Amino acid sequence: MLQRQALLQEQRLKIAPQVYQAIKLMELTVMDLRDKIAEEVENNPALEVIEDPSIVSLDASIIPHHEEDAYFDTSSDAGFVTRAGEEASDEKRRFIEEAVARPETLQQHLLWQLALETSDPDVRRIGELIIQNLDTDGFHKEPPEVLLRGENPAAVETALALIRSFDPPGCASENYYESLRVQAALLPDPPEGIDAALDYLEELEKGRFAEISLRSGRSEEALRECFERIKEDLSPFPGRCFAFEETRYAVPDVEVRQKDGEFVIILNNEEIPVLGINPFFLKLNEKSEAGETRDFVRENLREARWFIQCITARSHTLLRVSRAIVEFQRPFFSRGPKYLAPLTLRDIAKELGVHEATVSRTANGKYMQTEWGLYEIRYFFSNSITGAGSAGSRFSKEGVKAIIREIIEADERRLSDQELSELLARQGITLARRTVAKYRSELDLGSSYTR
Repeated sequence: MLQRQALLQEQRLKIAPQVYQAIKLMELTVMDLRDKIAEEVENNPALEVIEDPSIVSLDASIIPHHEEDAYFDTSSDAGFVTRAGEEASDEKRRFIEEAVARPETLQQHLLWQLALETSDPDVRRIGELIIQNLDTDGFHKEPPEVLLRGENPAAVETALALIRSFDPPGCASENYYESLRVQAALLPDPPEGIDAALDYLEELEKGRFAEISLRSGRSEEALRECFERIKEDLSPFPGRCFAFEETRYAVPDVEVRQKDGEFVIILNNEEIPVLGINPFFLKLNEKSEAGETRDFVRENLREARWFIQCITARSHTLLRVSRAIVEFQRPFFSRGPKYLAPLTLRDIAKELGVHEATVSRTANGKYMQTEWGLYEIRYFFSNSITGAGSAGSRFSKEGVKAIIREIIEADERRLSDQELSELLARQGITLARRTVAKYRSELDLGSSYTR
């Protein structure tokens, strides 16, 4: 085979590093932007923080001590409560209230009870193995027969029975079905036949009492009593009451207020430091001669100016997108979530004369504070219940879901999905029963039988 040189012409799309940086900054939330600014200031000596509104000076935080407080500070008179003493007490109380306390885990709670309930070393050791093998629901991760292979069967049974009786009862079970049976057996005054009623758990949840009565030979009244006790006193996943997630706070990037009948849009600049160019680098750029030093200074100055320009462009784009959303969603900001109108990224992009991807990056992960609460900006982009986007029905999916939630929360008759569909139709919202059931499920609201 012969190798020959040849010319090949092709088109490629390349993004300059500066443009890529501008795109990435557009996607960042307030807190992520703070971290990015801190990183850039550390890496680029030409950048400096002129002002950081989120930092309070030490002088401003010091409580002034007046001369009149000195008498009471040195007095043993218990009849006086000094202002300085009140401030110290308030500071101590706030410290205690704001101290971060890690919630107790399910394993810690069960191990504490195990240490109090038994002194048998074998039962305690096996019990500790069982407890450490539980998942967040309180069930076994690995089967006990595999985990405790070779252990004394009597000690294993004793440890299992002991742990299942602890608070919360029903832990150390294989699944939710076994856990419910364990809890039913531990009830102080269980209704007659509750254990047999658990055989028809799915049918009970759907309210088929007449059908179960024919199959089991028990009266509907007895079945209803058992079902009520199961709902009130038993938990299918006992360990979940100890499940916790790390709290993450959403910081609004923009706030919308209503003033004198008009909406005012305010960017959250309190969390973003104000950047500037280091004056020393500006002087160094003027005085330095051609060489590596001058190239280093000019390169850092160019990157610093571009970074500041990108942050300004981010704020400007976010403000424009927010203003357009407020114009499209005026009924929402005036009257509440029920009046959220259908809106798509294309509508905003067309209004601003930008690409849909720009609107998507600007809205992604950012929050807007309104008079109706804190919402992710993407919440305001909702499809129509019929048709495509704003070209379809005047009712948005999220707005209809808000109406369904309101009806269910005010519901005293446990309306079925069909009845909900009929109520919505009276308001001009035509939805099939299946669609109502889907929206209700997305709202994490139970059926009429479970409510």
